[in-house]
Amino acid sequence: MRERVIDGLLAAAVALPFAVGLGVGPGGPDAEVAFAFRDPAVVESSGLVARDGLVLTTNDSGDTGRVFAVDPATGRTVGVTTWSQDPVDVEALAPADGPGARPGEVWVGDIGDNPGERTSVSVTRVAVGRGALGAAGTTYELVYPDGGQDAETLLVEPRSGRLLVASKAFLGGTLYRAPARLSPDAPNRLEPVGSVLSIATDGAFFPDGRHLVVRGYGGAVVYAWPSMEEVADLDLPTQQQGEGIAVDEDGRVLLSSEGQYAEVLELDLPADVRAVVDGTGADRADRADRAGREAGRDPDLVTETDTAELTLITGWMLGGALAVLGLLVGLVVLLLRRR
Repeated sequence: MRERVIDGLLAAAVALPFAVGLGVGPGGPDAEVAFAFRDPAVVESSGLVARDGLVLTTNDSGDTGRVFAVDPATGRTVGVTTWSQDPVDVEALAPADGPGARPGEVWVGDIGDNPGERTSVSVTRVAVGRGALGAAGTTYELVYPDGGQDAETLLVEPRSGRLLVASKAFLGGTLYRAPARLSPDAPNRLEPVGSVLSIATDGAFFPDGRHLVVRGYGGAVVYAWPSMEEVADLDLPTQQQGEGIAVDEDGRVLLSSEGQYAEVLELDLPADVRAVVDGTGADRADRADRAGREAGRDPDLVTETDTAELTLITGWMLGGALAVLGLLVGLVVLLLRRR
């Protein structure tokens, strides 16, 4: 119990500078409200998946291992999968896409690690859907090649079904890929395959399998896959603590936030970005992919939207005193952990 309290304090200390920045700046772009969670048990929506007419989410660390199946027409929970009673730090969901995929399954990522001290993290494939489901699932251990990493982003490459994990780092994260065939009996070593934006909190592939999006608290980046060349830099609407992002089978982009009864927003992609990820702008996507493999960025492909970054910077400056206080609290918590 003492370890959970300390971890909670540390997580709050780490998140404080970013929460301050999000709370004081002007609002981001408008977005349509798709629905709001009606279940009082959904208090910290972190991972988000939209599949088979349902929206699936899981609470941040501190909850038991549960996945909530929500009907987006009403916002009501219509199913709960209980897969663990004592996970370490659940932060992410990803659809179980790829060859041999069966409907009604997701990957759950127990991949959070605020202090960066876990020697390994884990993912579990579980059944989801309507009704009360109890599914132990199969758990796989993942090991980073460069020591413990905090992470909240789990993706599945649609064509191969391979898992990807993006680290959550202040100066930019790393995207890691799991082996093509996971072993349930031995650690599975991750390999770095690219870089992602700072403070990545979730990500998802588009249906074409050639583009993915990774979000932070105030912005998101669309990448070409597998080159990881940036295709677009997007502002996101202001949310209480926006962490989740999902792309459904039709390419609709949904955004979730922590908070009880939080709204799930539908993001309206800019027309040029929508053309690329829908395939109608395939030539431009091909140029982006080639640019990533051969040289530098093709500036014609990048949507310049710096408002979110300016909002965050302004917020951090105005909230500097609280940010410093949060870091000091974090240092105290680390000292307590080592006693």
